[in-house]
Amino acid sequence: MAQAPDPKVFTYLTLRKSVGIVAFGLPFAVAIPILLAHHGIESSISGYYYTGTRNLFVGSLCAVAMFLFSCRGFDLRDEVAGIFSAICAVGVAFFPTAPDVCATLKQKHIGYVHYTFAALLFLTLAYFCLVLFKMTAQGRTPTPKKLQRNRMYTASGVAIILSLLAIAVTKIWGLKYSIFGLGPVFFFETTSLLAFGIAWLTKGETILKDETL
Repeated sequence: MAQAPDPKVFTYLTLRKSVGIVAFGLPFAVAIPILLAHHGIESSISGYYYTGTRNLFVGSLCAVAMFLFSCRGFDLRDEVAGIFSAICAVGVAFFPTAPDVCATLKQKHIGYVHYTFAALLFLTLAYFCLVLFKMTAQGRTPTPKKLQRNRMYTASGVAIILSLLAIAVTKIWGLKYSIFGLGPVFFFETTSLLAFGIAWLTKGETILKDETL
């Protein structure tokens, strides 16, 4: 007879899935309502702070922060990473990027804080993918699905880091180009969020779940 699922485990997995869903959907959610919000594709996802989808942008980041704070793991590293990433997500939400035009000196300074929080957030999320998610309980042998999930986590972590590097290079050298009609910052922020979302959906057992007998 199959054992009923532990409600605590079910809730924990649901929180992880929620993190992944919000992160995966954020780039599309802020950009799709362009006809209703009377704006086009912004140069960055953070730029939607100055559009009609500001509340969606800020609310999504606050939701991610809440989920990250609630999804802390089983040892000190998980605890620290969960709390720190939650703080960074709140920082990204409440210290907006500078507007693309007519930014004041104060807005530019706040924008520097915004990008610092954003970089720290994504680096911490990459740490989740490359280290914490790949850990196996002591004395247990990784299942074939677990090994597949580890490869997914590695790919997600590498994608986040490469996306951050691409944004940094674009900003430092002031490069002007587009990718599929999107600005480079918007594009690579999106790839970071998609990788982040896929990793958390995988951790929440939406993807590559172990088979139960």
